[in-house]
Amino acid sequence: MDFNPCMKHKVVRKMVREFAESELAPIVYDIDKDARFPWEVIEKMKPLNFFGLQIPKAYGGAEADSISYAITIEELSRVSAALGLCVTVHNSVGAYPIACFGTDLQKKRFLPSLAGGEHIGAFCLTEANAGSDAGGVETHAVKQGNNYIINGTKIFVTNGGVCGTALVFALTDSPDPRRAASVFIVENDTPGFSVGEIEDLCGMRANPVSSLFFEDCLVSKDHLLGSRGDGLKIGLAALDTGRIGIAAQALGIAQAAFEASVKYSKERQQFKKPISSFQTIQNYLADMTTEIDAARLLLYRACALKDTGRPFGPEAAKAKLYCSGLAKRVTDMAVQIHGGYGYSREYDVERYFRDAKVTEIYEGTSEVQRMVIARAVLSQPV
Repeated sequence: MDFNPCMKHKVVRKMVREFAESELAPIVYDIDKDARFPWEVIEKMKPLNFFGLQIPKAYGGAEADSISYAITIEELSRVSAALGLCVTVHNSVGAYPIACFGTDLQKKRFLPSLAGGEHIGAFCLTEANAGSDAGGVETHAVKQGNNYIINGTKIFVTNGGVCGTALVFALTDSPDPRRAASVFIVENDTPGFSVGEIEDLCGMRANPVSSLFFEDCLVSKDHLLGSRGDGLKIGLAALDTGRIGIAAQALGIAQAAFEASVKYSKERQQFKKPISSFQTIQNYLADMTTEIDAARLLLYRACALKDTGRPFGPEAAKAKLYCSGLAKRVTDMAVQIHGGYGYSREYDVERYFRDAKVTEIYEGTSEVQRMVIARAVLSQPV
């Protein structure tokens, strides 16, 4: 087992870090405070193929391996978790399912605009009565000739306020509950598609999370992704990949909080010496760096399994569970190390603290990750 990153991964990390530091760092405080989506930075990300990470080269994408993908999300999230969120959701659950399950015509039509960032992708599963219970979806699609008419409301849609292409889960009649849902590719200029108000959230404030409304939304049967009734299969495949991205995002938040804590502990004087000289602070820093290393290894294992074509769902769940919990623990310690300053918006650790919590919720709550992991354990012969 080789624990040394290859030159390609070093180059990816260096490139993304330089971009994030030069383009995102100067505006990250303001876009968080104002809850503003930075279109000016998005334009600069397009030619770098950040929006085509999971898309084949034949359709204009980068076709990056999963570790390069995870590094990209980590480095973006280290500076702006909200932009890291935009990119990972776009790639992993917005574009990736089309690349995996789409017809040749669907790939040719939708993937180039997604790869180029002309359309930002969204994943529309959550509803008022359907979050962790994906089977509670109430949005429905009724076939009418060569079209489907979609009616329903999706809530807490990441990228919802700016999405150009949305994957929408809707019920299509089936006696088998496992085949009840289907997935439709819906573009934002489709009649009957509308965007609700942007949510005023605790963290990830620069990402325009919103509700999406579908009122007699007419889509061609050619926009059905996969086969009718494939919703569960497509959703599970997308979420496995999405969990790698959210794990990487959480890892980036933790890394940023750790680096800020090391720097502050060397500068902050108490009792006429830097607080880094105190054993308690050293213990915090030791725990932080150890947990970050452990999290990164869990994440990269899931990536390696995916890239070699082996099942990776339980490993992705473990990475997501551990990395999201790590982000919460590390940012909490970072605030503690900063003391009163850590609770002030003048310091970045306050934002890291707010951003970290939601990584335990979306793309499957920590409780759902434990269910996935436990089922994998219990399915093994004793």
